[in-house]
Amino acid sequence: MNKKTIAVLFGGQSSEHDVSKVSAATVISNMNTEKYYILPVYITKEGKWLLYDGPVENINSNGWEKYATNCILSPDTSHSGLLRIVGEKVKKIPVDLVFPVLHGAYGEDGTIQGLLELAKLPYVGCGVLSSAVSMNKAFTKIIVESLGIAQAKYTIVYAHQLENEIESCLERIENTCGYPCFVKPACAGSSVGITKAHNRDELLDGLWTAAKEDSTIVVEENIDGHELECGVLGNDDVTASVVGEIFSASEFYDYDAKYNNKESKTVLPADIPEDKAEEIRSDAVKIFKALDGKGLSRVDFFLEKESGRVVFNEINTLPGFTAISMYPMLFNEAGYSTEQLVDKLIELGFSRYDR
Repeated sequence: MNKKTIAVLFGGQSSEHDVSKVSAATVISNMNTEKYYILPVYITKEGKWLLYDGPVENINSNGWEKYATNCILSPDTSHSGLLRIVGEKVKKIPVDLVFPVLHGAYGEDGTIQGLLELAKLPYVGCGVLSSAVSMNKAFTKIIVESLGIAQAKYTIVYAHQLENEIESCLERIENTCGYPCFVKPACAGSSVGITKAHNRDELLDGLWTAAKEDSTIVVEENIDGHELECGVLGNDDVTASVVGEIFSASEFYDYDAKYNNKESKTVLPADIPEDKAEEIRSDAVKIFKALDGKGLSRVDFFLEKESGRVVFNEINTLPGFTAISMYPMLFNEAGYSTEQLVDKLIELGFSRYDR
């Protein structure tokens, strides 16, 4: 068998650095070593690239970085991969495909995808445009609006407005969204910087909290509903997973509730009417295609308790692969082992590039 060399990028400069390390360990441990040579490439929080050749189980620990060697991914197409730097010596390491297991900024927002496009390297997941637009909650909402799919009432605030136009911003938010409402940085992943405001004081605090993460802020009305998630897989022929439900241990599913609070739980498949599950699966595919998605995404919805209305929440183009992450669990429920899922994602990366 002609084995392919796969570079797995992990870590990164976003607030989801540590989650990325856990996801990468899952992805690497589920890659078929009879089919692939694996090159784990760690990106530090400061942006330094290191080639790691230790045990996969040590990836999530600290201290091994000093034993790794410097490397860069060259945008020069004649290099076709990594340049390993040891002292004054530079060695070319050809790469067949890149699997970016990078969550949040500088990994899920089109930036790393742009580097890979320049290098003409096949890669797993969504492209530059899809990644950038999907990462930005404001632009995602504008596109989903054009599909006629229901979503929460929202308004957009820019950080510079907090200095000179705060009163008009507060009034606009109260008139559009009411209380309680959610305040979200437009381009932060994994619920980082998100707050729930029950009054004007909390709203003001939430706006400044969000502004620390991003200059564009999305404020949404509160939807009282079941929190539901659906995975999609494919390029042109897209498959939707079963629908799963989140039960948060906190008032909402923030970063701490997601990764640190063991009282949060997931139920698969979600205990909802079958016609609503089908509507969610259909809408997930429509949204993924409208955003020019490729490879994988997780699309999140609410099922409003009072009206029974399906309401789009957000899309995540590089969902987590930790032991508690919904995306692999959704496809495990659909019959894919995690190894089969990783293999399929690599196959989709190659097939998109070949076309």
